[in-house]
Amino acid sequence: MQLFLETCQACSKVITNAYSTSFSLGIKTLNRKYRGPIYNIYGFVRFADEIVDTFHDYDKAALLSQFREDTWKAIEEGISLNPVLHSFQQVVREYQIERELIEAFLDSMEMDLHHDRYDSPMYNQYIYGSAEVVGLMCLRVFCEGDDAQYQALRAPARSLGRAFQKVNFLRDMQADFEDRGRLYFPGVEMSSFDKDSKKAIEEDIRQDFEDAYLGIIRLPEGARAGVLLAYRYYLKLFRKICGLSPTKILEERIRIPNPVKISILVGTYFRHSLSLL
Repeated sequence: MQLFLETCQACSKVITNAYSTSFSLGIKTLNRKYRGPIYNIYGFVRFADEIVDTFHDYDKAALLSQFREDTWKAIEEGISLNPVLHSFQQVVREYQIERELIEAFLDSMEMDLHHDRYDSPMYNQYIYGSAEVVGLMCLRVFCEGDDAQYQALRAPARSLGRAFQKVNFLRDMQADFEDRGRLYFPGVEMSSFDKDSKKAIEEDIRQDFEDAYLGIIRLPEGARAGVLLAYRYYLKLFRKICGLSPTKILEERIRIPNPVKISILVGTYFRHSLSLL
C-alpha cells in the first residue's frame, strides 16, 4: 500500500508541475514534510477545475458529478484507483480536512457550469469555494492538528485565497470571456470595464493582500517561505496589472516571465533566511 500511495502522490506532483510554475516553486520552498500533502491537494483541485474549464467535447456536468461521487467514496473507504483521489483522500483523513470545505469547493466548480455572470452574493460564494477553502485545506496541513493555531490563522488564509483568485480574474478576463463567456466581477461588462471599475477592483484586492500578510508571518516556519513566495509572485503580478490600462488587460493574458519568478524565489529565500519578512 505504501508503494501505491507514493505512486499516486507522484501523479499529483506531476500534475502540479505541469499546470503551475508558480505554485510548483512555492511548494519546493516548503519544508519537505508539507510538500506531498500540498501536491495532493493541488492535484485534486486542478482536475476538478479542468473538468469545467476545458472538457468542452464532453458532458461536463456528468463528469463533475461522477468526480464528486468518487471523491466521497474515496474518503469514506480510504482508497481509490484514481491516483489523484487516492492521494487526496489520504490528506483529508490524516489532517481532518472538513467535509464543508470540500463541498464548498465542488459547489463552486459546479457554479461555472451554470453561470457566466455573478452578482455580489454569488461572487463571494464562488471565491470562497474556489479559492478560500483551498487555502484552508493547506492551512490544516501546516497546522498539523493544532486547532487553536488553525482558527487563529483562518481569516488571513481566506484573505490570501481571495487575493489570488481576484488577481486570476483580472489576469484572465480576456480568456474567460472569449473562451467561456464568463465575467466574474459583479456589475462589470467588457464594454464598461474602464479605469474607475479597474481601480475599484484593485483597491479591494490590495486590502486582501494586506490582511493576508499578517497571517503569513505567523505561519509555522516550515510553511512560511513557500507561502510567502506565492504571495510575492502574485503581488508582483498584481502590481504589473495595476500599471496597465483596462484596454491592455482585455487584449492579452498578463504574465510574469520565468526569470522574474526565479528572482522572486531567490529573494524570498534569502529574506526568509535572514528573518527579513
